[in-house]
Amino acid sequence: MSAPQPATPGSATASAQGKAAVLAEALPWMKTFHGATVVIKYGGNAMIDDVLKGSFAADIVFLRLAGLRPVVVHGGGPQINEMLGKLGIESTFAAGMRVTTPEILDVARMVLTGQVQRELVSLINHHGPFAVGISGEDAHLFGAQQHIAVVDGEPVDVGLVGDVISVRTELVETLLADGLIPVVSSIGVGHDGTVYNINADIAASALAAGLGADKLVMMTDVAGLFANWPESQEVIAELSRSELIDLMPSISGGMIPKLRACLEAVEAGVESAHIIDGRVEHSMLLEVFTDTGVGTMIHADKGQVDSL
Repeated sequence: MSAPQPATPGSATASAQGKAAVLAEALPWMKTFHGATVVIKYGGNAMIDDVLKGSFAADIVFLRLAGLRPVVVHGGGPQINEMLGKLGIESTFAAGMRVTTPEILDVARMVLTGQVQRELVSLINHHGPFAVGISGEDAHLFGAQQHIAVVDGEPVDVGLVGDVISVRTELVETLLADGLIPVVSSIGVGHDGTVYNINADIAASALAAGLGADKLVMMTDVAGLFANWPESQEVIAELSRSELIDLMPSISGGMIPKLRACLEAVEAGVESAHIIDGRVEHSMLLEVFTDTGVGTMIHADKGQVDSL
């Protein structure tokens, strides 16, 4: 077997030129989004794959060092399932939501703020002292009330599952002003002190609206919104609010709450909402800093943009 040949000067130059071209392409986007507030919903496979977890943390720090103001909102369904299994606690779902008993809520709070959040904060802070973990309970960031689920036209009790009814952004804004990266658990609190488990998509959308964010980014386990699934695997690159509303009746499954969250954010004044594939390393940077982007972007209608 012959020994491997060293790279030629030409190939090394070509590689360096390729990297320089990527940086050059990113420059105008870095200028455009300097100072922009970006809320990222962290979820899916990116939360359980060690390589993806590490690259996500690095990407968040890149955004911060590039002059953006990232805020991360996370759930933790797989980790909650794992802990419930270890404790021998049965969990059921209704209307696509986990029926949350007080016992299950205790586990969810423990896992979200004591495990998932701490791991992500640690991964980000490996690159410098940037991340601060907070719960939606802290300073009543997420004011909540019990969610009323409906199945076949009938109300269903899903327990301590909450809807966001108010957002107090002062704590998050203070952290951002200090150059820090807030990492937020999707837990909320009612006016009577009752604690609720909140869907992380809903929490991220509400926080993006409350902050007047420039972007909401939803990390998922799909490439984006498909034009005609399953017949076609063509991803819709861009949709207006009205176009998304027209498409909603034809959409099913787990994409519905994510698209509703994106729609609500855009209607509340967030400039654009993005659904990207968290299974792809650095997908967030590709969406923000390249000409083509990845995934699906939802933006306001022309008339809505003019009126904001």
